Amino acid sequence: MSSPPRPPAAGAAGDDQVRPFEVEALDIRGRALQMGAALDGILARHDYPAAVAKLVGQAVVLAALLGSSLKFDGKFILQAETDGAVGLLVVDFRTPGDLRAYARFDADAVEAAAKGGKDDPGALLGKGILAMTIDQGADMARYQGLVQLEGGSLEDVAHAYFRQSEQIPTRVRLAASEIIQRDKGRLKRHWRAGGVLAQFLPEAPERMTPQDLPGGDAPEGTEPDEIEEDDAWTEARLTVDTVEDHELLDPQVPVDRLLYRLFHERGVRVFEPTPVRDKCSCNRKRITAMLREFSAEAIEESIEDGRIRVKCEFCGKRYTFDPAKFRH
Repeated sequence: MSSPPRPPAAGAAGDDQVRPFEVEALDIRGRALQMGAALDGILARHDYPAAVAKLVGQAVVLAALLGSSLKFDGKFILQAETDGAVGLLVVDFRTPGDLRAYARFDADAVEAAAKGGKDDPGALLGKGILAMTIDQGADMARYQGLVQLEGGSLEDVAHAYFRQSEQIPTRVRLAASEIIQRDKGRLKRHWRAGGVLAQFLPEAPERMTPQDLPGGDAPEGTEPDEIEEDDAWTEARLTVDTVEDHELLDPQVPVDRLLYRLFHERGVRVFEPTPVRDKCSCNRKRITAMLREFSAEAIEESIEDGRIRVKCEFCGKRYTFDPAKFRH
């Protein structure tokens, strides 16, 4: 008789590390992540209201879960443009694990939403488009998937993206929150976020259930309640849905332990984690190249007090240039 699986060692994959995993008995693969210091660094540069910071935290986790699957040097970009209180949200993931993020918001609209109890991430985004872009570099074509935003959560958006663009049954759980702790008599605030992504990837393609895929995959005339979902995927999907926010955020329950809690009866295998970090990719060389693409008129419009000044919206770093270098 084989021995039951043992729980992973405590702290084996701590904060800011994406942990890939596999549950062979259910034909699922996935990734899990808890973020602490890296998320704090990203958010600390911006005076975001709590509701906006929560949205950015969830988006950063989602981008890390998706971007860390890239097997080549490149970028994964999550970008939302909406009519909501948060009109622009951008998260850049650069392999192997550099993250940066930025949100542009209407402070009055966010405050009004908070007072009305309608400041959850989906409500702040409102309606618009979310693009998920894979950039393999200058000499390679970009791949982009677009999802309509209709006021739903980022989890809903992720599920729609995989149904429409990847055609892979996928379940995502995301959470982000500000944590207040007492340290030597002082209250300290910091942000944490976490997420789990599970995908059904059976060897037999016919087991990919029609209701998880775009319209047209089911036989003509088939009603949704007539379609039988694969038992393995049903179990995996419902298991992921049981994850509570506090489980994704608790530093005393690292993702290894959480995965064991969820799947130990089926046997979960975890792989080497990929570290993620708060690191902006802006630099003088890149901005110089960007300015060289400006027209003469655009260069003149950019001059202020005899200099061209550029601020990186992601990290806040400021660059100053001599306009003479860019005049045609």
